[in-house]
Amino acid sequence: MGLVAAVTTLPVAEVFGPTWQGEGPYAGVRTGFVRLGRCNLSCSWCDTPYTWDASRYDVAKEAPDTPLDEVHAALVRQDVDTVCLSGGEPLLHHQRLAGLLSPLWQWHVETNGTIAPPSYWRDLVAHTSVSPKVTTGDPAKKRLKWPVLEQWNTLANEGLAAFKFVARVPADLDLVAQVVDRVGIDRRHVWVMPEGTVAPQLLARHRRLAGPIEDRGWNTTTRLHSLLWGQERGR
Repeated sequence: MGLVAAVTTLPVAEVFGPTWQGEGPYAGVRTGFVRLGRCNLSCSWCDTPYTWDASRYDVAKEAPDTPLDEVHAALVRQDVDTVCLSGGEPLLHHQRLAGLLSPLWQWHVETNGTIAPPSYWRDLVAHTSVSPKVTTGDPAKKRLKWPVLEQWNTLANEGLAAFKFVARVPADLDLVAQVVDRVGIDRRHVWVMPEGTVAPQLLARHRRLAGPIEDRGWNTTTRLHSLLWGQERGR
């Protein structure tokens, strides 16, 4: 089908769908997913540790190098218009991603915001969900790259990105506000999501966070896939 000029590979943990985007401004949109392996952070509450945590998983086995034509073929079978590239941290593989981002689909990407958008990003990616980590044990200088976040903020102002923050308790919103204020993120581009993987926990946390989020003028999002399917993989 002429999808790529030359077949290369990426460490693919999962290709799944059709399902629905579970988070952020496109929650509920029918979507296919490509989940890549490897990450440059180590969040204790990560719900996909098998993509990066070599202390608990055989990451090479969980996310084997996979030819891009196999990934494209799987997406064709899904019959979706939108594909979300997730991880792990997809932008660790930015030098190889262009071959994956076929114009057959509208591409959305999830990133932790530590790696700058590549030069081809505006041409190939319709939306990026940038999720700076404010409640993780990684050192701030590792997880919050201010010049990089400013580049993503430029894309947000162009309508090509949004910022999604994870919070457990209302006090976490003070940490979110520090990032929002320092980077100068427009409140229309801020989305706050409760941390959790099971419905009762998500609902309880979201109910505690909802009022304080509203008071700050930010958007909020649930985790639709977790409410529907809990921790089931491939959903």
